Amino acid sequence: MQPGTYYSATARPSPPHARIDGNVDCEVAIVGGGYAGLCTALSLQDRGTRDIVVLEAERIGHGASGRNGGFVFAGYSLGEASLLRQLGADRAKRVYRASVDAVSLVRNRVRQHGIDCDLVDDGVLWCNWFRDEQVLRARQQLLEINYGERWEFIPGEQLSAMLGTTRYSAALHERNAFHLHPLDYVNGLARAVAGQGARLHERSKVTKLATDGAGWKVTLDGAMVRAKHVVLCCGGYLAGLRRDIDRSVLPIATYVMATAPLGARMADIFKSTRAAVYDTRFAFDYYRPLADTRILWGGRISILDRSPQSVAKLLRRDLLKVYPQLEGIAIDFAWSGLMSYARHEMPQVRELEPGLWCAQAFGGHGVATTTTGGETIARAIHGDRTMLDDLASFGLPSAHKPVGFLAAQATYTWLQYQDVRREGA
Repeated sequence: MQPGTYYSATARPSPPHARIDGNVDCEVAIVGGGYAGLCTALSLQDRGTRDIVVLEAERIGHGASGRNGGFVFAGYSLGEASLLRQLGADRAKRVYRASVDAVSLVRNRVRQHGIDCDLVDDGVLWCNWFRDEQVLRARQQLLEINYGERWEFIPGEQLSAMLGTTRYSAALHERNAFHLHPLDYVNGLARAVAGQGARLHERSKVTKLATDGAGWKVTLDGAMVRAKHVVLCCGGYLAGLRRDIDRSVLPIATYVMATAPLGARMADIFKSTRAAVYDTRFAFDYYRPLADTRILWGGRISILDRSPQSVAKLLRRDLLKVYPQLEGIAIDFAWSGLMSYARHEMPQVRELEPGLWCAQAFGGHGVATTTTGGETIARAIHGDRTMLDDLASFGLPSAHKPVGFLAAQATYTWLQYQDVRREGA
């Protein structure tokens, strides 16, 4: 098995950004060089703000942004029915619509900025692991009636002809969705942001944050940044700058692997589609075909950061439940990454104090919704707080660490057990 992630091994060359040195003044300082930080910078630039500094403690895309499954689809970790109950019809529709619009915006940005990231625009299939198709019909109806979104129903026989497995009974096809190489995408965002005048600095870890008159002072080793606005976009890789932010997020691990190239055998798996796939279990698998005929396979949610060998062993077993014909296939890469989750299962996008903002807790749906977060903050800085107000109820409740980690694992184990019971029903 090769070291590192598949993405780091196959990413297009991306020049490094110099470590910050000395004192800098700017209008907006962004802490975190992943999707949330770079999308915020790009959305600000789209509205005319140019004086931006982005500070990344490691390399651009080091965290979840450079190691996720690469799915770009609408929605949030909180399901559509719960969103409706908690926000009411009008607000829920606006918030959900923002994630749909974000999918289109990601697609448009890839084209506009010439980002070469293996984008596959074949949609995403939500496949039913169980025999009862009601779960599909219910979600299809809820989306259409309450959100105006039409997902196509794919019956089992047609689905088997598409995916080369009889594991699923049927599926819904979210056509306005796609998948891509996430590290190439985040590096492309960085080039776009830097090309429009923002200053990007890697290996620049922020150590302290304090008010500075009407603005903020960001302290680093050997440097200082003064800014009117500071946006914290650290996700599961917490910077330790604000107790209220750190205590509200659970960094949860998910696991990913990439097989050896399948070559001509890929056509026996992805027969008539190149859509990405996930299933209806709580503990679902997610997978997609890669440009070099590998399958990228992910799944599991855990508080444990396992070794690559352990990840490969777990996920290979999951893969063979769906594609037993791949018995013996080699696993070339396996890794884990940290997602940030809030107790309410929604992103935390808000103004904490005048001029201090955060965008985090995208909970496994971040490729599109970090775009929403960036748009929300950029609009608010430029005077439109509508989306910020719509998300206001999703605050910073304590995750009760370290007990919260144990509770999350216990909940996950219980829901896995419920999946097994449903499978046998």
